[in-house]
Amino acid sequence: MAEQVNVFVENRPGRLAAVTRALADRGVNIRAVVVQDHGDYGLLKILVTDPEAACEALAAHGFAAKRKPILAVYVDDRPGGFARLAEVFGTGAVNLLNAYGFVVNSGRTAVCCVEVSDPDAARQAAEGGGFRVLPDGELYSL
Repeated sequence: MAEQVNVFVENRPGRLAAVTRALADRGVNIRAVVVQDHGDYGLLKILVTDPEAACEALAAHGFAAKRKPILAVYVDDRPGGFARLAEVFGTGAVNLLNAYGFVVNSGRTAVCCVEVSDPDAARQAAEGGGFRVLPDGELYSL
């Protein structure tokens, strides 16, 4: 299963730069990023080309980072593409905890990355609804 990296950082100038520089210096590419404000601290959710190397690089620079399983699903890059996936999850009683996406081919293909309470049920619902779930290697190489 694919993984994102969650990084806890102080919410102050320069910390995001330090995180991204640590990854760049290790040769880890960021595919998608979500930045969340939680007062004095922030949470970065990053989709990278190599989650294990990312965690090692971040730990070496004193950052608390943890890999978290996600499901990456191809959706149509058009109005209603994500709605159709959300409907499939709703019908399958899959609870979406967090989601973010990015476009692969404008007007054709996007990827929706979801954190869910039950990844196996989410995979079954998505595939049963006609969606293709990306294997981790394919996701990281996009």
